[in-house]
Amino acid sequence: MLRILEYIVLAIGAAAIIVVSYWLGQQAYSWMPLEASTDAERIDDLFSFLVWLSSIIFFGVIGMIVYAIIFDRAAQKDYSEGHSTRGNAKIEALWTGGPVLLVLWISVYSFDIYQQMDIEGPIQVLGELPAGAEPVDAAPASNAFQPVVEIEVFARQWDWTFRYPKRNVTSRELHLPVNRRIRLVLHAEDVLHGFYVPAFRIKQDIIPNRPIDFQLLPTRVGKYQLQDSQLSGTYFALMQADVYVDSPQDYTQWLAEANTRSEVIANRAATEHAQPTKRIFKSNWDTVSPVQSPVVSPSN
Repeated sequence: MLRILEYIVLAIGAAAIIVVSYWLGQQAYSWMPLEASTDAERIDDLFSFLVWLSSIIFFGVIGMIVYAIIFDRAAQKDYSEGHSTRGNAKIEALWTGGPVLLVLWISVYSFDIYQQMDIEGPIQVLGELPAGAEPVDAAPASNAFQPVVEIEVFARQWDWTFRYPKRNVTSRELHLPVNRRIRLVLHAEDVLHGFYVPAFRIKQDIIPNRPIDFQLLPTRVGKYQLQDSQLSGTYFALMQADVYVDSPQDYTQWLAEANTRSEVIANRAATEHAQPTKRIFKSNWDTVSPVQSPVVSPSN
């Protein structure tokens, strides 16, 4: 009877672990920033899968410890040592084969997502807007067949510059049309930089003297933040730029007005770098009189 009770407890515990782990995996979507590109949806799916799998392992280990405490407790005043298990092929196969299969599962799933993203950009043709994406006047399916928007990105200590060669527009802000394939040509003018937009879930290293093509497809209208993900000097944390995903009409209007207005955007890194070094601490010697050293006469 006790053995049957143990099996029932194990079955209920395993089911509870799977349900709770799945719930945590679904909650993991809310832990990330809003999805603003097709790549973001794939990355969030991978993150949710890893949270689900990790939760099963975590709760499974905790559950086995609790199970052992309840059903395999030593009798009172029993101080004998448990016997060691040696040469058990089943246990060795389980603890060796299990992790190997899990790692292969994660590797294959991750590589498949990487292939879907591809450094050349999104390979799927838009049919419907992803969940949460804001609709625009133009149908996304028609936008998918329009020419790719090409933008040059120049990174330097500690500043971002964006050039739209077909319109001869240079800006310190990055503007992208929604639901259009974007081809970024990334340039680093001095040291290694990193193009990182959390809402897009993309992070691409930029190597000096080596232009890198990177494509993406933004899906949500809004304002986002571009950061430098690589340590590129003292002020790299301030190397940020605003990224705007505009509707087709707003994007066309911005391009038309960009040539006619002077753009003045403060560069926090350059401003801080230009300021003279401030003295924060004041030496105690400025306020405390020096102590007179005793005069020691040479002995005769």
